[in-house]
Amino acid sequence: MKQPVMYIGTIGQSVWRSTDLGDSWKRASNGIFAEADIRAIAIDPGNSSVVFAGTENGLYRTADGAETWQLVDSEMNGLQIWDIEISEKNPNTIFVGTCPSDLFKSTDGGKTWICLDVELADECAGGAIIPRVTSIAIDPEDDQIVYAGIEIDGFRRSTDGGKNWETINEGLSSLDIHGISVIPGHPKKIIVATNNDVCRTDNLKYWTPLTVKDYLPWSYARAVFYCPNGGNRVYLGAGNGPPGNEGGIFYSVDLGDSWEQAELGMMSNSTIWNFAYNGNVDDLIVAYSVSGQIFRSMDHGNSWQKLTHEFGEVRALAIAS
Repeated sequence: MKQPVMYIGTIGQSVWRSTDLGDSWKRASNGIFAEADIRAIAIDPGNSSVVFAGTENGLYRTADGAETWQLVDSEMNGLQIWDIEISEKNPNTIFVGTCPSDLFKSTDGGKTWICLDVELADECAGGAIIPRVTSIAIDPEDDQIVYAGIEIDGFRRSTDGGKNWETINEGLSSLDIHGISVIPGHPKKIIVATNNDVCRTDNLKYWTPLTVKDYLPWSYARAVFYCPNGGNRVYLGAGNGPPGNEGGIFYSVDLGDSWEQAELGMMSNSTIWNFAYNGNVDDLIVAYSVSGQIFRSMDHGNSWQKLTHEFGEVRALAIAS
């Protein structure tokens, strides 16, 4: 059986690759600046040798499993790439979010791109940070429906593949959106992580804050992940700030009404930043802290192991089957 390949994106150390489930890592950034900042990695679901990486200077692509990388020439040149999402149903459809905030789309596998017409804030109140598209989610049941979370500018939805967008912010605990998870069903539910809570909607009109501070030691939420093959759990990465100096993984079996803490054997060294999962790789979920620790579960999140290798700062991780 073919062994999964993991790719990790670091700040200042470019892309790394593991072919043994994270037990060892080697840099895989030939063609990308060796000290690049990588905030997003996405794998083509139709061809696992094709991987996209988002740098601080635009989008890169490899067609040989990260042996060599090439810059994807586009309007994104010179922009920070914060998220890359590829449609499972149609891998030629790719969405990219940038800083400053813009959304780009390709319908030919990344050969050509258009900047989508969506109203996004140019600056944040107080001017502390520049708005950026931190998260994009393509609806698993209808890839014409696309969701985007903007820091600090709230939530957007398109129902026509990105041609038109609506803002849905009523009831959000904060406009600082960090992560989005789509839970299929009737009604469909969307859960988002913000800087002070987790919020849920089942009507795409208004949000209900879930007051996770009643269950968690921290309310700074960075990532939400719904695992359809793992008991329908919703996983949450949280911590005491960005980057923070402590954090953990939590899970809910009732769509966020209550939460339990996953046993990591330790407290992570910073906020748990995100999760990686590939539905073609049985039982494997990987999570990471922003300050470089990696945690692996081989049983759909029932137990976790901290991996030996630590990085300085991690912002992206993806699993290829």
